[in-house]
Amino acid sequence: MRDDACDFRRLFLSGAALLDVRAPVEFARGAFPGAVNLPLMNDDERHQVGLCYQEQGQQAAIALGHRLVSGDVRAARTAAWAAFARAHPEGYLYCFRGGMRSQIVQQWLRDDAGIAYPRVTGGYKAMRAYLIDVIDAAAAECGLLILGGLTGSGKTELIADLMASQDAAIDLEGEARHRGSSFGRRAVAQPTQIDFESDLAVALLRHRASGRAALVVEDEGRFIGARNLPQSFYLAMQAAPLVWLEEPFEARVDRVLEDYVLGLSQEFIEALGEEAGFAAYAARLQDAMAAISRRLGGALYGRLSDLLGQALERQAESGQTELHRGWIGVLLRQYYDPMYAYQRERREARIVFRGERAAALAFLRERTRA
Repeated sequence: MRDDACDFRRLFLSGAALLDVRAPVEFARGAFPGAVNLPLMNDDERHQVGLCYQEQGQQAAIALGHRLVSGDVRAARTAAWAAFARAHPEGYLYCFRGGMRSQIVQQWLRDDAGIAYPRVTGGYKAMRAYLIDVIDAAAAECGLLILGGLTGSGKTELIADLMASQDAAIDLEGEARHRGSSFGRRAVAQPTQIDFESDLAVALLRHRASGRAALVVEDEGRFIGARNLPQSFYLAMQAAPLVWLEEPFEARVDRVLEDYVLGLSQEFIEALGEEAGFAAYAARLQDAMAAISRRLGGALYGRLSDLLGQALERQAESGQTELHRGWIGVLLRQYYDPMYAYQRERREARIVFRGERAAALAFLRERTRA
């Protein structure tokens, strides 16, 4: 049998398959990229064993666990683990601390299926601690470059261009499944905070292993939707050099229309079907506008709400989306642009380059490959 894993760096860089044998409720709170949950005990069984441990002690709890997971239940779960092990012979299994549950799974795989399968020493807890350390170390050492620009200037697209050509960039909004603004919620749910941090840590680990000179990330606030950037990484972003992307106003309106109207409506329709999807998409835009109503002020909010309502009505009737340009243009000129202009002035000393897309892309490629 291969040795149990204790080299977490090699484990995550290799992309080895991970079999998580914790209970579903534990897995739902957070796991690691690509991990598959095939638990030793389900949530109810785990709850019963926990109560028994509190009331009668460890030996009684172990005995109860073996009674609950026996016979056909044990056979079915062992068969599922065996199928995973055969499909992923390079993988590892883990429980919370790398202790009893993972050892039991190892033993049953060996005794019942004839498979020797290694586990992760220290389990989920040790791997989670390691990834937190990765984020802290990367924040201090990886040479961040921050890509800023007004709303709709194409920052996320430029990050995607860098990633496609294997330059050093991480899409923070992609990891968070949120576009970052009040209008940034997607049709799909955001990952848990732990999953977001784990995905970010593995991406940072791979960046550092690549030997790239710098790492480009998009300018973000502390929160990306309901997920928050780890403090060490966020503070490093606030001190890093800033590249400012400039785009004409009409091009920015086009991009916002593409992302927040055409793209978002399609996401909801694909997820929920035509009628329910469009209704959910329209509600999402209206809720987002209402969420910033106090900052807009009553008169501006009323105007924007009316323009949005008219645009949604036209879109529902005929599929035409041109009316959306009305509220998008007003929102950019009177809300987002002044806010971003103020932020840019405060950070003027950090700006090391400003320019349009092609020039900014060339600058960033040169800096990351240096």
